[in-house]
Amino acid sequence: MIKVITYGTYDMLHYGHIRLLERAKALGDYLIVGVTSDNFDMARGKINVKQPLMERVAAIRETGLADEVIIEEYQGQKIDDIKRLNVDIFTVGSDWAGHFDYLNEYCKVVYLERTEGVSSTLLRSRDRALRLGLVGNSLFLEKFFRECKYVNGIEVTGLYTQRAEVFSEGMQKIPCVTKNYDELLNNVDAVFIISHPTEHYDHIKSALLKNIHVLCEAPIAISLNQLEELRDIAQKNNLILTDGLKTAYSTAYYRMLLLIKSGVIGKVCSVDSTCTSLRDSTEFSWNSITEWGPVAMLPIFQILGTNYESKKIISYITDEKNMYDSFTKIEFIYSSATASIKVGKGVKSEGELIVSGTGGYVYIPAPWWKTDYFEVRHENPQNNKRFFYQLDGEGIRYEIVAFTKAIKSSKPDLYTMVKKDVSSAIVKIISDFYNDEDKIILRK
Repeated sequence: MIKVITYGTYDMLHYGHIRLLERAKALGDYLIVGVTSDNFDMARGKINVKQPLMERVAAIRETGLADEVIIEEYQGQKIDDIKRLNVDIFTVGSDWAGHFDYLNEYCKVVYLERTEGVSSTLLRSRDRALRLGLVGNSLFLEKFFRECKYVNGIEVTGLYTQRAEVFSEGMQKIPCVTKNYDELLNNVDAVFIISHPTEHYDHIKSALLKNIHVLCEAPIAISLNQLEELRDIAQKNNLILTDGLKTAYSTAYYRMLLLIKSGVIGKVCSVDSTCTSLRDSTEFSWNSITEWGPVAMLPIFQILGTNYESKKIISYITDEKNMYDSFTKIEFIYSSATASIKVGKGVKSEGELIVSGTGGYVYIPAPWWKTDYFEVRHENPQNNKRFFYQLDGEGIRYEIVAFTKAIKSSKPDLYTMVKKDVSSAIVKIISDFYNDEDKIILRK
């Protein structure tokens, strides 16, 4: 019996996939199909896969062409599978010609011509032609613009800014570069907003009233009343309004949360988060609490929840007119835990995250907010474990994918990594900062 093996993602199974499987099966007597897992797809840069693993596996089985279906989960697995399953022929599409020649040492390698004009990438692009506008003056938009290029079916068609001259030539060639916000809104289906936090409310409201979806760099607003009003408008118009917090979409960060929830360090007693930088203040600059506060508070509210009993805000204010804090420390007291954040744009400290529990602790080194690595440490160092996960684009491209999927989905909450209670808690703290609630002010 001649055994044949092939691999693929098989997202949105189509005629081209089936033709390839039919020709693979014709090469032998027994066809094994390897379907790549979600995590392995992400590691290979395929981040816009629409169907979960089990749906893709079921679709392959329903064709009746596969005698056996396996899951591909790690680099180098093809060699293990070929040896373990006594495979005679490895086959894959001709667009991979030469790439798998190294497998000739273990079996025969055959490259099959693909069906012209049919691909999952093309189907995804046709299905999701989303016109996106960028809003703000921050150079972070350069990063966001680059990461959009990795996401299928999304096109940046507009840029609203007061200083287009500071951006790259590529951004200046965006079809609609304007200082007129209404002009931008007339040319897009959705916007990413990173204007100054005091401008978020007006920019978001204008977009929602024109039936435009919004991804806004946190905080969405600087008062709870503003936030609730914006959410009401979004709900009435069936629109997506969600926080832009790239850290929440980092694979390592998300896996850390799952491990903590599973009890790997016992009961969590403390969460301590630090985010600082020594950046100069400019007319477009955010203060410390708005730029770093949402990131620093994210793990606290996602691990301990949002029902803290009390808090204390301590801020070093260097510009009272613009409420510019060079440094802010916030202490949270829960019924059975404590937490703290330190954020600053004029004071430097180690940007680490430490989650302490009764059975150990989790440590993420600086800069923890864009890490691909963390450690779970115990009393006995021999029990310590290190975890590594690939991080592409600092989490921004995964955030963009989640936003586009939320727009298309009938269940958008499945794709939102920053839930409404966490978003509200972040806005509440920032509102209290501006209103001097539970706040101690340090001055020069």
